[in-house]
Amino acid sequence: MDLNIDLWMEKYLEKLKGLFGSRLEFVGLQGSYGRGEATEESDIDVVVILDHAAPKDLAAYSNMLDTLPYRRKMCGFISGHEELENWERSDLFQFYYDTTPILGNMDFLKENISREDIRRAVRIGACNLYHMCGHNMIHEKSPEILKGLYKSSVFTVQAIFYLQTGTYIKKKTDLLSLLQSQEQQILKIAMDIKKKPELAYAEFETLSDQLFRWSSQLMRADSVKLTK
Repeated sequence: MDLNIDLWMEKYLEKLKGLFGSRLEFVGLQGSYGRGEATEESDIDVVVILDHAAPKDLAAYSNMLDTLPYRRKMCGFISGHEELENWERSDLFQFYYDTTPILGNMDFLKENISREDIRRAVRIGACNLYHMCGHNMIHEKSPEILKGLYKSSVFTVQAIFYLQTGTYIKKKTDLLSLLQSQEQQILKIAMDIKKKPELAYAEFETLSDQLFRWSSQLMRADSVKLTK
């Protein structure tokens, strides 16, 4: 892989500090680069938190990114501090734990995330998977959509494990052997399916069925099952 993320981040941070100066509160990496699982296809998923974010800041940030190599790989999140403090708490759980700090910290978020927020994250994740999986089985019949749903399911699996153990594990390879059987099967499929360029229709049906049933069970599960 040609991209050296450490060298790229050095250049990126230099330009970012030059652009925003003391207004820059936090920089982090999410996604596969943040987890140490990057491949040649991986995006550079950067989180930027400013004291406040105005439209002109977004325009200036976009122009800065245009000066960097691998611009097409760039994605991520930028926000003002106050907006992030008032974000939906169930979203903040994954956001906080899946972000690897590069500059500063987001500890001000952690103390505001309750176990109920994490349960809500699991329930919302299950509802979204159930809806989109069913829609895809009936209408789109798209293997690529199914791959995306399994990718999303990993976040729900991580949240379930956190509720059960109090531990958040970023790397899928580290998490796999620690899971209970159903979540282990879902994560294993999520890891394997991304490597397959194509899915036969019979496999598409089987994997869709499994994801649909699992998300349904989560939606109907007693909350006691999602605790230590």
